[in-house]
Amino acid sequence: METLVIVIHVLACIFLIGAVMLQSGQEGMGVIFGGGSSTMFGSSGAGGILVKITAGLATVFLLTSLGFNIMSGNKVSDPGSIMLQNGAAVETDAPAAPAKPGITFQDTGEDAKSE
Repeated sequence: METLVIVIHVLACIFLIGAVMLQSGQEGMGVIFGGGSSTMFGSSGAGGILVKITAGLATVFLLTSLGFNIMSGNKVSDPGSIMLQNGAAVETDAPAAPAKPGITFQDTGEDAKSE
């Protein structure tokens, strides 16, 4: 089921990009193909058709995004992982630090008179 949602999502992405790229600013659709605004989609331009297609593809994109997020939401990939053990966080003590070597001074009983 997840594979189907991903395939539909990718196709919706590709077609949504195409639909947005086909829309132009104020000049109309015909300018892209080298003609006036009345040559390809009539005198009103491509607004009605492409706006509806874009809205439909955007809706499909939104629904597949939400659907895939819900389907793949609360899964634990490895129940025996380091961070989770039997569904609860693992609490371990920090390892004890090794003893640091220290410097000891021995008193020889002699003062620094050897000058």
